Amino acid sequence: MNRRDFLHNSLGAVAAGTLLPSLTPAGRALPRSPRVATLDKIGVQLYTLRSEMEKNVAATLERVGKIGYNEVEFAGYFGQRPAQIAALLKAAGLTAPSAHIDLATIRTNWQKMLDDASAIGHRYLVCSWIEEKERSPESLKKIAAEFNVAAMAARKHGITFAYHNHDFEFVKGPDGVLLYDALLANTDASLVKMEMDLYWIHHGKQDPQTYFAKYPGRFELVHVKDMKTGGAMADVGAGTLPWARLFAQHGQAGIRHYFVEHDEPADAFASVTASLKYLRALTF
Repeated sequence: MNRRDFLHNSLGAVAAGTLLPSLTPAGRALPRSPRVATLDKIGVQLYTLRSEMEKNVAATLERVGKIGYNEVEFAGYFGQRPAQIAALLKAAGLTAPSAHIDLATIRTNWQKMLDDASAIGHRYLVCSWIEEKERSPESLKKIAAEFNVAAMAARKHGITFAYHNHDFEFVKGPDGVLLYDALLANTDASLVKMEMDLYWIHHGKQDPQTYFAKYPGRFELVHVKDMKTGGAMADVGAGTLPWARLFAQHGQAGIRHYFVEHDEPADAFASVTASLKYLRALTF
């Protein structure tokens, strides 16, 4: 089941330390050590653990907290009401700054979604997919306008609206413009942010740093999942993506939240545990 169908069926940052300069016996300062940063708060996209969530939401969140994650991003609530979700998060020692929603929810149930998100404590709502039939330049302009309106309503609730990419956005439309560029150009930069999926943008043969430089501050959330040499997904640190180089650009990109994800892990809990271990040790 892909993310679009899953959401349709189931919906019902950086800590940086700078080392002080050392002094020579004569009192002269040695050259300043390089700035070293690590990830303070690390989250997980619960789509990775969807099979476990379907079995037991409370037990899954509790285990995620015990593994050591601080944050989660929802992809459906599995029949739980907002107050229940908020209570389960508190019990597990987690926060949920973000949740994925589909375009249909924006179009037909947006106000309730905003109310529910506020009750849970979300600060972001992220549209996760655009249907293939709506990817023409004309349709994308209409969707961009819808995103602007949705984002304006979300802001009144203290919520930021964002869009999550796959790789289809990095195909040129009939007008010769990449779909991702069209969305960025036609949405209000002060309202609509992007959740960059760092696996899918590489799969689409694009460089995230090019976008960080061209659209600074637009990428407040990222999905962190690795890629093997042949293109398959991998646990973070078990692939080829240059994490230190990418995360070193967090200031320019505007990144505030990092969510580990693996769409089809052989063992979901083992996958998120291995990824967290790697990220905790990462410096950039």
